[in-house]
Amino acid sequence: MKNCLIIALVCCVFSCKPKKADLAGDAPVKVNDFIAAFKPLVLPYAVADTNLAEAADTTTIGHAVFAQFIPDSVYNKTINPGKKINIRPIGRIQKSKDKEIYLLAAITQNKRTHLGVFVLNKKYQFLAGKLFLQTAEADGYVHSVAINKEPTFLVGKEKTNNDTKQLQFTHIGWIYNDAGAFMVVVNDSNEDLKKASIIINPVDTMPRKNKLSADYTAGKRNFISIRDGKNANTYRFFVHFEKKDGTCTGELKGELKMKDATSGSYNQSGDACGIDFTFNGNEVSLKELGGCGNHRGMDCLFDDTFTRKKEVKPAVKKKK
Repeated sequence: MKNCLIIALVCCVFSCKPKKADLAGDAPVKVNDFIAAFKPLVLPYAVADTNLAEAADTTTIGHAVFAQFIPDSVYNKTINPGKKINIRPIGRIQKSKDKEIYLLAAITQNKRTHLGVFVLNKKYQFLAGKLFLQTAEADGYVHSVAINKEPTFLVGKEKTNNDTKQLQFTHIGWIYNDAGAFMVVVNDSNEDLKKASIIINPVDTMPRKNKLSADYTAGKRNFISIRDGKNANTYRFFVHFEKKDGTCTGELKGELKMKDATSGSYNQSGDACGIDFTFNGNEVSLKELGGCGNHRGMDCLFDDTFTRKKEVKPAVKKKK
């Protein structure tokens, strides 16, 4: 009788065990069940286009379930949400309970798999997302993503040149910043020197209505562009300099926060670099506080003074 009672209790316990959430279906699921599908990643972590599909878990997340937490707009320019999509979790990164959460997923469509990185806040609300890697690129390169403990996502492509037998590479490092977007903090390449000589200003076309918004120069290839930010106390900027006959260069895009009418600073979460800005008349001076090695050469600093350029406005045609 006693044995029968024990067996009955055991059966009761197993029968009352919570049913595992169906992530592959169309029905809504709880956010905790969704997050639990992404196992913690041990950093540093690396994955290449050659093993991306194998790196993912066997769990399948249905598109309807995934869309509950990650909007289609993050990837609909590359992946067609109207066609069949296979989504599988790769892992989860979270430095602490007070920090944002990174979910990595393998998204497959038409035999091509993409690595998606999606950022949520501690309340599991979506913040940002980006596709960093895809398979079946017919360009002869090996593509990869290496993630360190910050985390910085170092996206690389490498191949051996058939003529010179030397390694050609491009490495671009991305971080998620306080402005709610992914930004480039590392850009290293030994390819196409002609393209490398062309400076692309990513803030050039942004509004410049605020008092300090302008282009400031210290020579043809030494300049800082400052543009309007989200409010009167913030500015977007892009600085580029070349020193020591062009052998030491620096480049940084970020957000400048004003402390008062003439001084401000760059101090972005996830980036050790710190820079003070001082405005004096038509000049702006930069003083590096340290930690900017990812954005410049080893033998030069972001210590420069730039002079404001007069804005050239388009001529207005007179009516005849």
